[in-house]
Formats: sequence, C-alpha cells, structure tokens
Amino acid sequence: MTPAAEVKDVLATLKRQGSKRYRDGLARYGIVAPKSFGVPMAKIQLLGRRLGRNHELAAALWDSGWYEARLLVAFVADPERLTPAQMDRWCRDFDNWAVCDTLCFHLFDRTPHAFGKVAQWSKRREEFVRRAAFALLASLAGHDKQAVDETFLRCLPLLERGAGDERNFVKKAVSWALRGIGHRNVALHTAAVGLATTLARSTEATPRWVGKDALRDLQRPAVAKRLAARAK
Repeated sequence: MTPAAEVKDVLATLKRQGSKRYRDGLARYGIVAPKSFGVPMAKIQLLGRRLGRNHELAAALWDSGWYEARLLVAFVADPERLTPAQMDRWCRDFDNWAVCDTLCFHLFDRTPHAFGKVAQWSKRREEFVRRAAFALLASLAGHDKQAVDETFLRCLPLLERGAGDERNFVKKAVSWALRGIGHRNVALHTAAVGLATTLARSTEATPRWVGKDALRDLQRPAVAKRLAARAK
C-alpha cells in the first residue's frame, strides 16, 4: 500500500468510527476542531496500537489536518526519528489543548529533545506553543524516571515567568507542571511548594491563582504520605 493509500485508509477508518454526537460534544471541553470525525480517544489509541510505529504515515496523517489523525500521530510517530524541526513544525500547528497535550504526553516527552523544547517554547508568545512547553514539562515530570532533580529545578524560573500568563490554557499548564515536579520526590516537593507559596502571595491575580491551585494539590496529606513512602 502506498503512503497516500494508507492515509486514505486510516482516514476512512476514523470516519467510520466517528459520530456526530461525539463531535458536537468536543466544544463542551473547550476543544476547537473544525475538521473532526468525532472519534473517542480510546478508539484512537486502539487504532494506534494496531498500526504500530510508522513515522512516514505519522507525518502524512499530520498533514491531513484532521483532529483525530493528529491525535493518532502521538501513537504512530517514532520518537527516535522525531527531529527538533519536526517538533517545532507540529507545535506551531497546535490549535487546541487536546492535540497539544496528547503529543506532549505520549510522544514529545520520549525524545532526547524534550527539555530543550520546554525552555525554547516557554519563551514563545503563541498560546498553544507556550502551553506545549509546560504540558511537556508536566509529562516529563511524570514519565522521565532518569532525569535528575537539577534538571527540574532549572525549570522553576520558567514556571515562575509562565505563571504571569493570564490565558487559561497556559496558566493551567503551568500549574500542572509545577504539581508534577512536586510529586517526584521530597526535595522537589519542597522546591515546588516554595515557588507555589511565592506565587500564591502575589499581588497579581494570575500568578496568585497558579500558586493557590498548585498548593491545593501539593499540600494534600495523600501526597505527603506517598512521598514519604518513596523516600524510605
């Protein structure tokens, strides 16, 4: 099957699995996706496992512009073949939080370029590029078991600057990343709580919201108990 035929076949499969009811429901979750079939994520993941890693197919699926096809890219693209330029190109195309977060959580955080992109994208102005920086950092905090504490500590100033971005999708990603770092171990929890406390005392509304949102999670007894168990 040629690449063009394979893409056509995958899009036909997604169309069969879609529904108007699910497509119409995307807006309730703040997902703007004009080109959508209405396929639930569970079905997309199943299709991704069936297709396996196929980087050429992933690139062609991305270029199709379909919402579900771009979600599928997260499970089909090969992280070992993903280049920084390709990450930048796809990131510039992000137009909703679902595609942004899915690629960060299931693909981008598996590449050796991930931490570099956190630093780079956090300085960009575009809403979903900046969200990608912090969604990717949150994903790394949850998935990269080999990263040392210093790597995450160097990212705290990025979070402090990002906490001033009043856009909803950015500030929520900043809180997500801060909480993720604080969940790794006792030392990082202390650092994350320190930053969250500083933000919560801010005279500006957005940093204050980020700080309080993070503290509500980081100061839960269940979090302290889990971190203490890990430290033993």
